[in-house]
Amino acid sequence: MNFRGKSSPGDLSGFLDVGSHFDGELRFEQSFRVDGKVVGKVISEGDLVVGEKGEIDGEIHVGRLFVSGLVRGEVHATRRLSIHPHGRVEGTVYSRALVIEEGGVLEGQSSMKSATEERAASETSAAAPALTSAKVVGRIPAKP
Repeated sequence: MNFRGKSSPGDLSGFLDVGSHFDGELRFEQSFRVDGKVVGKVISEGDLVVGEKGEIDGEIHVGRLFVSGLVRGEVHATRRLSIHPHGRVEGTVYSRALVIEEGGVLEGQSSMKSATEERAASETSAAAPALTSAKVVGRIPAKP
């Protein structure tokens, strides 16, 4: 990490450490790591990392989301959502790319369309139901 001078795209804009709690709307530019608890809304075009001890309850709008902890709510990851071993996402997920590693859990609904595209598709196809999302419940067991 470079904490002097100019930052490179991989540097953290900030972090919330274990034992810390944030309630409200969190905005950042490049990347942010959560090892504490966030309740509310997270907004960024950058990367959000939820560590193993991290927990987020609310609405997330980010470029990429990497989950090793717990996320509850509505997730909008415009580029990618990765759920790592021990990571858990509960809620509705909108992402163009979804990766669930062994041991990771997604419980809820997922769609590869944005929420806006999803609403438009459901309005135009109300007469003829079509599969636009999938409900995923379960766990991919970790290797012994």
